[in-house]
Amino acid sequence: MLYAGIAWSADGYDVEVIDSDGHRATAPTHWGAERTAELTDWLGAPGSSSEPPRAVVVESTNGLVDGLFTAAGLTVYRADPWVLPDRPDFGSVPALALAERARTDLASLSPLTAEGGGQTGRDDDYHGGIRRSAAIEDELTRAGRWFRHGARDRHEIALTFDDGPDPVHTGQVLDILARYGVHATFFCVGLHVNALPDEVRRIVDAGHSLGNHTWSHPFMPDLSPRQFRLQLERTDDAFDRAVGRVPTVFRPPYGSRTPETLGELLPGGPALALWDVDSWDWARPGPEKIASTVLDHAGPGSLILMHDGGGDRRQSVAALPAVIEGLLERDLRFVAADALLAGARARSTVAHLGE
Repeated sequence: MLYAGIAWSADGYDVEVIDSDGHRATAPTHWGAERTAELTDWLGAPGSSSEPPRAVVVESTNGLVDGLFTAAGLTVYRADPWVLPDRPDFGSVPALALAERARTDLASLSPLTAEGGGQTGRDDDYHGGIRRSAAIEDELTRAGRWFRHGARDRHEIALTFDDGPDPVHTGQVLDILARYGVHATFFCVGLHVNALPDEVRRIVDAGHSLGNHTWSHPFMPDLSPRQFRLQLERTDDAFDRAVGRVPTVFRPPYGSRTPETLGELLPGGPALALWDVDSWDWARPGPEKIASTVLDHAGPGSLILMHDGGGDRRQSVAALPAVIEGLLERDLRFVAADALLAGARARSTVAHLGE
């Protein structure tokens, strides 16, 4: 029995693999964020004991690799804060600690599924954080800095892609967007921006917009305000290095949030952009289902969630032409997520004046 711990850092992933006796089955390895596909293949390859790791462990602040791992057929577990040593403000607990936790108490970890994603089993924490955030969301809305869609009386939509850039799928998405001449917004994670700055530059050079999606795609209820602030700041720094500017919109991973972390957006932080149409492409239901889900729910002002990174996105790429063609047939104009803010701000101003 082998146990692999995957820790994230400023420039990639540290990996430790141990056997049932706690001995290292391989030497510790480090993988740049641009090599996640290679890492996935390596984890599934036979090790020194002639079998692949049976348990691959990530922690709840690492939401970037579990999709790739589960799609490859690996058995993936999430370690939550209460079963781990204290985490640094930036970075995860050591990979060896993750592997050791699996070896000594696998039952304390949560098995992840493609359908549940990185937050599998954390529904109570997820919805509880959203409920507690209602007051600060209202404050952000009044300031024109929180929205899930634009004005319904404008024939505009925003097509957005999360979790990139990806060394393969982002380029494929960009090629399709160019073929149809439509605009999109890419909510990128800092770890990948840092590793793949050329892909970020290609997004900008093609005329598309950028959004901040944190550094490591963490489950927000598990972050302290300082940890959240560092996730945003380090990602902005990576954008600045790559393209000389930082995004004005932010999207929380999974849409998770707490009042403590949202408080870091006030005053003067980025606008928080959620979505009103979830393609469910992250669950890989098939290209036809992805396209029909979007087209069945999208309308004027919609903010559409799709993915170009953070997993096996071949179905997302395959679905994209049908999504674009269906929306163009409705005479909807593709704009940046930022542009939908105008409608959101107009609504908040009218509501405020009417009080």
